Amino acid sequence: MRRNLPSEVQNDVPFIEIRPSHSWRFINRRELWRYRELLYFLTWRDIKVRYKQTVIGAAWAVIQPFFTMVVFSLFFGQLAKIPSEGVPYPIFCYAALLPWTFFANGMSNVSGSVLGGAGLVSKVYFPRLLIPLSAVLTSAVDFLPSFVVLIGMMLYYGVHPTWNVFFILPFLLLALVTALGMGLWLSALNVLYRDVRYVVAFLTTLWMYATPVIYPSSLLHGTWRTLLGLNPMSGVVEGFRWALLGTGHAPGGMFVASIAASCLLFGSGVLFFRRMERIFVDVI
Repeated sequence: MRRNLPSEVQNDVPFIEIRPSHSWRFINRRELWRYRELLYFLTWRDIKVRYKQTVIGAAWAVIQPFFTMVVFSLFFGQLAKIPSEGVPYPIFCYAALLPWTFFANGMSNVSGSVLGGAGLVSKVYFPRLLIPLSAVLTSAVDFLPSFVVLIGMMLYYGVHPTWNVFFILPFLLLALVTALGMGLWLSALNVLYRDVRYVVAFLTTLWMYATPVIYPSSLLHGTWRTLLGLNPMSGVVEGFRWALLGTGHAPGGMFVASIAASCLLFGSGVLFFRRMERIFVDVI
């Protein structure tokens, strides 16, 4: 396009050469910062599209974890009599469902983000990582109204938080990194194999039962507890309960193992996504 212009005009036209990224290059922070406004608009677009033409709008973000808590409280709290470490089972369960729902929605959003943005990916250039980043940030917005309901439940049951409540931010950050890392793997695979979207729902269900959401981690011992620590969301859920309800113990070995597993998942997810983004347009 630039070559067809007169020579005197070519000198005034900015020239940008876009080359394929290195196969195993990690995040280009400078490039992501240059496109930060696009990240904002992509996130805002996803939020508006999610609740467009819905009857109750953002209330769906509260309904999902709340009614899941009601069902779990009936079957696991009342019938199965699963221990809840000295606090009422409904709030014990709901306090775990909040970070879990945040993670599960984030992973699901990221897994279908690249395929959902195929029209944008195939027409203009921008860092492809912005699409999964905007998808996972959208799930963070849903967390806020659900957290308000948790505060109301704590007042109802007379559970008073301590200064440990400020530790929920690192736990949420760990859940976000885990969701993004797993979502990057799934989003790249979803471009190649369209049946990945059916695997996501099944994977989410299995992962939830492998996370101490409906039961305390104190029920497991030995090898099972070690395996539980390899699940990044175990440290998040247990730490979230400890920070808000005062149950369990302060973050220790399980939380350290969760951080290591989450960093490994995120790093490998970024590398795999960067490797595969070179063929996104060809495959889509």
